[in-house]
Amino acid sequence: MISKKLKICNKKGLHARAAAKVVSLANNFKSNITLVKDGKDADARSIMKILMLSASKGTSINVQIDGEDQENAMKSIVKLFNQGFDEGI
Repeated sequence: MISKKLKICNKKGLHARAAAKVVSLANNFKSNITLVKDGKDADARSIMKILMLSASKGTSINVQIDGEDQENAMKSIVKLFNQGFDEGI
């Protein structure tokens, strides 16, 4: 298992459109991807669980990935977060 702390940098935080992008990306990998904020965790394949994290701009999320393609999954998740979910930060 690998983990990394990522900061949400887009204006609207991890809202519905951004969460949908995380779900779409997570479904491309076999590894289990979990987002953790303040002790609450969310399966990255569940838009409702991601939205329940209530992660606004500036929030740090711990991303935990476990599985055979975890390295590639982490690279993709990091890229998505760093690009502000393609929303022009």
